[in-house]
Amino acid sequence: MASRTLLLTSLLSLLPAIAAAAPSDPPPRLSWETGARLRYEHVDDDFFTDTATATTLRLRGAVRWQVSAALEAFVEGEAVGALGDDYNSSANQRTAYPLIADPQGIELNQAWLRWHRDTASAVLGRQRIQFDNQRWVGNSGWRQNEQTFDALSLQASPAKDVVLRYSAVTRVHRVNGDNAVDPLARQRNLDAHLLNAAWTHGPHRLTGYGYLVEDQDVRTASTATWGLRYALPPVPTGRAWGLTAEYARQRDYADNPADFAHDYWLLEPVVAMHGLTFKAGWEHLGGNGRHALQTPLATLHAFNGWADRFTTTPAAGLDDRYIVLGGKLATSRARGALEWQAAWHDYRGDVGSLHYGRELDASLGIPLAPTLKALVKVAAFNADAFSRDTRKTWLQLEWTPAAR
Repeated sequence: MASRTLLLTSLLSLLPAIAAAAPSDPPPRLSWETGARLRYEHVDDDFFTDTATATTLRLRGAVRWQVSAALEAFVEGEAVGALGDDYNSSANQRTAYPLIADPQGIELNQAWLRWHRDTASAVLGRQRIQFDNQRWVGNSGWRQNEQTFDALSLQASPAKDVVLRYSAVTRVHRVNGDNAVDPLARQRNLDAHLLNAAWTHGPHRLTGYGYLVEDQDVRTASTATWGLRYALPPVPTGRAWGLTAEYARQRDYADNPADFAHDYWLLEPVVAMHGLTFKAGWEHLGGNGRHALQTPLATLHAFNGWADRFTTTPAAGLDDRYIVLGGKLATSRARGALEWQAAWHDYRGDVGSLHYGRELDASLGIPLAPTLKALVKVAAFNADAFSRDTRKTWLQLEWTPAAR
């Protein structure tokens, strides 16, 4: 309730900015944004007798209203349709099939008001929130129905090399959509306070964060996570190596009846040369056999393998040791470059000497036109002491025209 009162108060505080638009401001301008994404997904999960196949189309349309130089409004709608129902979408009750979390539906994806002036900005409404690499908070953009947040977000740059961000979140709209069979899979009511402070010095970036999330629907999901992240990317025309290192500590928070504290760390050196990028990583999500570190607001598909076996961390925790090789190949036309990637993961538990399994992933992005891109992507998880063997295949076309 306190967070909702804060959001209403913040909205009222923005009204003077609307009334005080300077006479020199340009006249209000409307622009339109559209997009479409067609995807075929096939899942062969050995836990199920039947394989799942989903052919889905996502359409998006948005209008952006530039009210003044300092104020803009944005509204975006989203529609997802499917050809056939030989998959469990989380909303169609086809539970004999593996899950492909792309349900049909029409939803309001974003609706926000943004004020910005010089080195500060505020966004109020339903919005996309992404912090750093989206390990803790992201929009889950891989799924056809995006994850968005009802929130007030503030950003300030008190110095040219410092960015301070804060979001007060009252609700998260999850990728399963408004028609999911499980009400908790549709949305969660939150009292969350997300803080992120970044300092950049040349190529070095140091970020400290605190994500305090009270889940008002599921008390056991309330956590406080504090961490520090360092990133040094390779320089294409200079230093060939880079490094990402991160450490965080997650504890129970608010009315969570459990008592726990789990460690998170990431160590990822990278080398980029001759058009190739090589990464070797170790990501650790702590667990004690009864409870484990969780990241429910993250862009989960981007981490721990594309087969999505670890979107919920096992109670024994997770050690993901991986290597990634990728690159770009120039095409003969001015359409962009072919982008390819291959990754190998070895998964183990934090406690109990469990070996969960291994996974191999690969993808190829093919530019067909400046606004049209194809994607071929595969994932193969070979189970040992966790889950079942799973193979996934995706074929995708995405059209992203410029705003007009």
